[in-house]
Amino acid sequence: MRWLARFIYFKLLGWKAVGNINFSQNSIKKAVIIAVPHTSWHDFYIGILLRSVLNIKTNFVGKKELFVFPIGWFFRALGGAPINRQSNENKVEAIAKLFNDREEFRMALAPEGTRKKVEEWRTGFYYIAKEANVPIIMFTLDFENKQNKISEPFYPTNDTKADFEFMYNFYKGVKGKVPEYS
Repeated sequence: MRWLARFIYFKLLGWKAVGNINFSQNSIKKAVIIAVPHTSWHDFYIGILLRSVLNIKTNFVGKKELFVFPIGWFFRALGGAPINRQSNENKVEAIAKLFNDREEFRMALAPEGTRKKVEEWRTGFYYIAKEANVPIIMFTLDFENKQNKISEPFYPTNDTKADFEFMYNFYKGVKGKVPEYS
């Protein structure tokens, strides 16, 4: 399967992965992975191809109602983990518990929370990384240059404003599939 993903990613689509492409081999077993900019449904298959190309297991979270038979087994096979999304439960703590309960968990998400243009990201990923004491790994969905740039692990500090400025700068100038949403 990996050879097919590599063929599609590199040869057919003409993409490349740059930066910290060996982070899975560098003993990063737990991380919050953020993908920006999220502007199109095409981002999903680029991300799926990239994880095969890099040979890395990634996870995602979804509401527990999605993880029922028969489709639940498929979501789990893709790395999905169910969470209770009821309003009385602290989602940051619930997701941080997933990190603590597993030996390996790399949660991938788009911090914009939508495919439309946003002025500011949602902050849950940041607080999950802090609560779980895991790094944030950033990667770009740069359709203009057809590349995924992957950052070194970034551990959030106690300076939220500086941390977000650092992360926003990593994505400066990156154009998504729908550039006006970038």
